[in-house]
Amino acid sequence: MRVLVVEDDAGIADSLVRGLDGAGYEARSVGSGRAALAAAPQPDVVLLDLGLPDIDGVEVCRLLRRGSDVAIIVVTARGEEGDRVVALDEGADDYLVKPFGLAELLARVRAVLRRTRPQEPEVLVHGSLAVDVRMHKVEFGGREIPLTPKEFDILQCLAADPGRVVTRQEILERAWDAHWYGPTKVLDVHMAALRRKLGSPRLIETVYGRGFRLGPAE
Repeated sequence: MRVLVVEDDAGIADSLVRGLDGAGYEARSVGSGRAALAAAPQPDVVLLDLGLPDIDGVEVCRLLRRGSDVAIIVVTARGEEGDRVVALDEGADDYLVKPFGLAELLARVRAVLRRTRPQEPEVLVHGSLAVDVRMHKVEFGGREIPLTPKEFDILQCLAADPGRVVTRQEILERAWDAHWYGPTKVLDVHMAALRRKLGSPRLIETVYGRGFRLGPAE
């Protein structure tokens, strides 16, 4: 998933890009409204500051929305209700007031992607791996793999976007609960069992310090 940070403060922009990269997103930044409107390839999510040096962020939001269905999250120091209303009316999907924590920002990104991206296909295919979302069945290498519900949810989370690093927190939120506060080691136990059942230790890669992803298709 590509994220474009539109922020004229280089320090803030660099910090956001590093945090997004660490969470498995393909992030980059631009420092003006014109650069945001000309960005290519088109991102999946735009994090948009309103106080830009050339074009007001609300106008950038309106123009982006007129030309695409990209998810737009306004990230700004403007916290007044009127500013929120105008930005949302012009097409923003969410509004986050500075200062904010990285964890909250990533949760907002995940939320807008769930709302705005197309519905996942009924069968997720990655090489010889097939995850049937509707039937809750998994085939790998031509054989059906019996999985527990949690193992299936973990694999579905990874197969929905092969190659992207999915953070441990994101997997816990999707496979367990958005408010999971239990030991994160429970994920390692299920991941080890899932790898054993698939019989291919290279299919699920550990990206140390970040999370997990599906490796190259077999």
